[in-house]
Amino acid sequence: MRDRIREFFDRQMRLPGEGNGAASHADAGAAAGGRAAGPAEGRPAGAEALRRVHIAACALLLELAHADDHFSGAERMHIEAVLRRHFELDEVTARELMRLAESERESADGLHGFTDLIRASYDRGQKTLLAEIMWGLILSDGEIARHEAYVLHRIASLIDLEPGYLADVRKRAAGEDD
Repeated sequence: MRDRIREFFDRQMRLPGEGNGAASHADAGAAAGGRAAGPAEGRPAGAEALRRVHIAACALLLELAHADDHFSGAERMHIEAVLRRHFELDEVTARELMRLAESERESADGLHGFTDLIRASYDRGQKTLLAEIMWGLILSDGEIARHEAYVLHRIASLIDLEPGYLADVRKRAAGEDD
């Protein structure tokens, strides 16, 4: 599996300065909603580590989408749009990334591997933006299932995002004013 992921990124998502740059690529923070920056301040940003963060962020989005046992077309389109916009991917590459992340999610033993990576790699702003994307995902099919909200709160807790931030990003994602 890791060889397939590495091959995918080598072929489709070269980092700036790595060969021909076949597909433009944003830093790890882009997975959290377009923030420029890689891993949290002071941590090394190796290409392989950055690739794993992208898979982890996508896998968490997929985990949330599957939380209510119904992965809707609206949820799929939301995730695809996030990947395309924030990783600057074409449609085919975004779908391939989703397939790889889905495979990782299905073979994972829980959320901890993904959340540990996000917690170690993202600063508070990046985590908050990821949570906003997740609330947008939950709201994309028009209803908030109890299991979806539970999974989001669990993910937020595992990435050390305080409950107050989660409430604020929900309001922003829903377009509510204070």
